[in-house]
Amino acid sequence: MIISETRLAGVRLITPARYSDARGFFCESYSRARLREHGIGLEFVQDNHSLSHEAGTVRGLHFQAPPHAQAKLVRCGRGRLFDVAVDIRRGSPGYGQWVGEELSFENGKQLFVPAGFLHGFVTLEPDTEVIYKCSDYYAPDCDGAVRFDDPDIGIDWGIAAGTAILSDKDAAAPLLADFVSPFEYEEGRE
Repeated sequence: MIISETRLAGVRLITPARYSDARGFFCESYSRARLREHGIGLEFVQDNHSLSHEAGTVRGLHFQAPPHAQAKLVRCGRGRLFDVAVDIRRGSPGYGQWVGEELSFENGKQLFVPAGFLHGFVTLEPDTEVIYKCSDYYAPDCDGAVRFDDPDIGIDWGIAAGTAILSDKDAAAPLLADFVSPFEYEEGRE
C-alpha cells in the first residue's frame, strides 16, 4: 500500500497493491495498521455505497459539522470518478483550496479526506459506484454543503458548464463566501 501526501495537508492518496494472476486480482483495500503508520489513527464506523447511473453526476460538495464531523476514505467500486477535497478550516493556509484525483476500478486509488474538508465527486462513466468509509455516523442535523461550481474555489470538474446532474440540495447549496465554516485550523494538527 502506497500512501502519499497531496498538496493539501492531511488529504492523502492511497494506492493499495494489487496481486494479479489469470483469475483476476487480490487487493487489501483497507488496513487500519498501515493507515496508523501514516498518522491516520481514527476509527471508521460506517461504510457508504452510492451508484450514479449517468456520467456527469455531481455529488457534493458536502461536509458534516461537529460534533459529528466525518473523515472519509473514498474508493471507486465500478467505473470512474473525479474525487475532490476542499479545505474549509477557518485560518488554514489552504482555506478554499482544493485537490482532486481520478479514482477508478482500474487504478484502485483511494482518497483520504479528513474532517474539516468539503468532499465531492463527479462521475466520469455511467453506472459508477463509490464506496467510502466514514469516521462518524450520519447526522442529518450536522449535514451541510457548498456549491460545487463556486467560482471562488474554481474546481475544474472536467464537464461542460450547466451539464452537471445535481440533487436539489446540491443545486441550492450556498457559495463559500456565504458560508460560515464550523471548522477551525489548528497549527500542527491535520
